[in-house]
Amino acid sequence: DVTINGWALESRVYAEDPLRGFLPSTGRLERYVEPTTEMVRTALADIDPEAASGIVRCDSGVREWAEISMHYDPMISKLVTHGPNRLAAINLMRSALDRYVIDGLAHNVNFLREMMDHPRFLSGQIDTKLIEVEFADGYKGYRPNEAQVRDLAAVAGAVQWHGVRAAHAGRSTAPAALPFVVQVLGEDLALTVSAGDSPDRVGVAGEGGWARTLDVRCWGYGASSVFDAIVSGDDAPRNVAVQVIQRKLLGSVLQYCGTKFDITVLSPAQAALMHHMPEPPVNNLANCLVSPMPGVLLSLAVSEGEKVIAGQELAVVEAMKMQNILRAPCDTIVRDIVKSPGDTLSVDDVILEFEQPESAAAA
Repeated sequence: DVTINGWALESRVYAEDPLRGFLPSTGRLERYVEPTTEMVRTALADIDPEAASGIVRCDSGVREWAEISMHYDPMISKLVTHGPNRLAAINLMRSALDRYVIDGLAHNVNFLREMMDHPRFLSGQIDTKLIEVEFADGYKGYRPNEAQVRDLAAVAGAVQWHGVRAAHAGRSTAPAALPFVVQVLGEDLALTVSAGDSPDRVGVAGEGGWARTLDVRCWGYGASSVFDAIVSGDDAPRNVAVQVIQRKLLGSVLQYCGTKFDITVLSPAQAALMHHMPEPPVNNLANCLVSPMPGVLLSLAVSEGEKVIAGQELAVVEAMKMQNILRAPCDTIVRDIVKSPGDTLSVDDVILEFEQPESAAAA
């Protein structure tokens, strides 16, 4: 007889960008490490024994340095978890997604990870309108709550502290504690990172009285790039896995809950001086028609000097075996045509330029 045995959950991992309306992405998988049952069980063993009894399976047809091209479906894999119940399967999926290393192109792990924490998904009250209703203004990336921001700041500070310590390895000048100002999501969090009572234990004391203790299992070096730690502080101990995408002189790019955060870590003196630095110039593409995805420019429907009205067809771009019509964002005049039919396009390549709004209005 066929009987029900636990709960399974599948996440379809695609080379598509939820931040751009789920448009397909192309490129090479410069780093690619699939999560395994063993790595997830190890992470959850002390925190969630029920979920740690489950399994993780990744059905894929790609490998590191494989190319995701514009000519085929952009699916990367089907990530499956199985646990004794629905919550265990979800917790397994959270942990697996946090450890799924995909670098070199945009992917939808951020949105899949968002779903694992979304109240409607957790309640089971879901339908095919969920994205349309819950993300009516588009998906903006995972937004951590206050406790998660502190977790992320603590990890960023610990990564910076560990780098400084490594630079002083073997010398008596290695600092036991360092004060930092961590800039994340528009906030400046002052904190001090110090060595704990064991080699891989780090203490983080934040201004205002909050604190974190990190028992670090992996510092995020090597192929996996996953910083893995048991974090305790405001709540019960929890496993936190953060991908160290890039280490920089003053901070790092971290992927937390599937979303990348560019975090600056400064000394207090640097932070005080940073407020006097001018803002870098922004590349303004407001008066341009750009390609929203990689593809081929099939056709142009306008010419230089032509007046166009809002919604008028301007160009057709083919990508992933689909033809996408690009339309005028407003009433304007075509000033310059940059690309020609048959040209290969990357994301944000300028196809044509418009007159400045004042010039178009005068005409």
